[in-house]
Amino acid sequence: MSIHTTPRGTARLRIAALVAAPVLALSVACQGGDDGAQGSDEVASAPGDKGGEGGSRGEEKPAATGKSAFFDAQMKYVRCMRAKAGLKDYPDPKLSGYLDWSKIDALVDPKGKGEEYKGGKDGVCAPELRAAMNLEPERDAQKDYESMLAHAKCMRENGVSEFANPTMSGGNVLPGGEANPTDPSMDRDSPAYKKAREACADKLLEGLDGMQ
Repeated sequence: MSIHTTPRGTARLRIAALVAAPVLALSVACQGGDDGAQGSDEVASAPGDKGGEGGSRGEEKPAATGKSAFFDAQMKYVRCMRAKAGLKDYPDPKLSGYLDWSKIDALVDPKGKGEEYKGGKDGVCAPELRAAMNLEPERDAQKDYESMLAHAKCMRENGVSEFANPTMSGGNVLPGGEANPTDPSMDRDSPAYKKAREACADKLLEGLDGMQ
């Protein structure tokens, strides 16, 4: 019998796909091909990945961006979440510009629909969220994949046997975790899962927290 995620866990999966790129929202449910089978821990190369050209986000980025612009855009989103979404304690982003998911998790209403992850109720701050993500500095898809692969292996070694590997598709990284996100089988709020998550946290590169 499958153990389904709570609304909080499901919302976290949805925002992970939204923030990563539109391609993830469409492709993550189809993962599990030959290049990402759970039992394989081999490192694959990103197709067309040359010096970071094939980043892990499937959309174009503005030519002139950097950490400062990314941080400023994230701060604009944070201020929106505090003012318009009514989350006065919504945390500042990290100095890198990435959101502090561990602190955001603490604000989530377990009886809600995960608005804290999705730009507030009715997506009141979704435009600011998308604008910030469009300014995220280009990532190295190969390094992101290797980080997620190490994390997936660590999760299985720490008792979460169903944790699937990430996959590569067209130079983009599709997060691992649920083998079939449309029918989740892992309870992300269980003590065992949280313990494994804590033990494997250092396997994920900056900015990948919450991606799988």
